[in-house]
Amino acid sequence: MNREDTGLNIKLQAVKDEITKVLRGKDDEIDMILCALLAGGHILLEDIPGVGKTTLAVALSKAMALSYRRMQFTPDVLPSDILGFSLLDKQTGEFTYRPGAIFTNLFLADEINRTSPKTQSALLEVMEEGSVSVDGVTRTLEQPFFVIATQNPIGASGTQKLPDSQLDRFFIRLSLGYPDHQSATEILMGHSSQSMDQVQEVMTGEEIMQMQTQAASVYAAPELLEYIVSLTEKTRDFEYLAQGISPRGSIAILKLAKAYAYYMDRNYLAPDDIHAVFYAVCNHRLLLNTKAKAEGLGPKQILNQILSLVPVPKISVTKP
Repeated sequence: MNREDTGLNIKLQAVKDEITKVLRGKDDEIDMILCALLAGGHILLEDIPGVGKTTLAVALSKAMALSYRRMQFTPDVLPSDILGFSLLDKQTGEFTYRPGAIFTNLFLADEINRTSPKTQSALLEVMEEGSVSVDGVTRTLEQPFFVIATQNPIGASGTQKLPDSQLDRFFIRLSLGYPDHQSATEILMGHSSQSMDQVQEVMTGEEIMQMQTQAASVYAAPELLEYIVSLTEKTRDFEYLAQGISPRGSIAILKLAKAYAYYMDRNYLAPDDIHAVFYAVCNHRLLLNTKAKAEGLGPKQILNQILSLVPVPKISVTKP
C-alpha cells in the first residue's frame, strides 16, 4: 500500500504541528526524532538544561497517545526502580512482582548520566530486546516502546560518561541547542507558551506500528547497502578514529535512512537519505584518537570527511 493511500503523511505532519505548539524553532530535530521512532529506535538528547528536552518528550507522548513515564536519574536510583522487583506477600507467603517505571510506551530517562553505571546498565536489555528479566522471569513490554534519555554535557557537575555499550543502544544522539533569535523572541512574546494541555492526540500506538512496518519495507538497492558498509568500514581504519562504527551501527543507518525516505514520502532509498541521517546515527559511536583531539577535530568534521572520501553509487531513482 502506498503511503498516500493511508493518510499517514497527514498524521505525521499533524504530530509535528502539535509538538511545535510548545517547542519553537526545532523543526529539523523534530523531523529526526520522528524518523527515529519510525525506525523503532531510542533517542539520546545531549544538551544544557532549559532548552526543551523534557517538553519535547511530553508533547510527543501526548500527540501520539502514548503512555508516558519520567524518571529523574539521581545517584540513589536503583535498577529495581526501573525494572521492578519481587515483594513477599505476608498473607500468601509468595513473592509478587511489582513492575518498575519502564513499563510504559515512552520512558523518559532524565539526566541519565547522573546515576550510577549499575543503574544505567539496567536499561541495556530492555532497550535491545524490549523485555525485562527479574528473578529469572522475562516479561515483554507493550509495543510501541521507546526510550528518550537526556544528559547534560560531560564535565557538568555530578555527571559521568555513559558506557560505550549503552551509547550504542541509542539510534541517534541529538542536541537541541539554543533557539534562534526569532524563536527566542517569540518565546518571550508568549507565542510558544501554550500549555501542554493544548497538545492534542492525533495518532495512536497502533498507527505508529503500522508506519514502522511500512518504513521498514522501503526499497534499498544493493548498491546502497554496499555504500553503507563502505562508509562504516572507512570509520574503522580512518586516521582520526580509534574506534569506528559497529555492525549494529550499520543496521541503524539503514533503518533510519529508510524511515527518513518514508518520512519524505518515498518508497525507495536514495543516497541523500543516508547522508541526512549519517551524523545523528554515528556521532556518539565514534572514539576519536589523540591526533584528532590535537588537531581540534570533532565528530562532525570527521564524518563529513568520510562522506567526501567514499564514492556515492549511481543507482536508479525508482524501485524496479
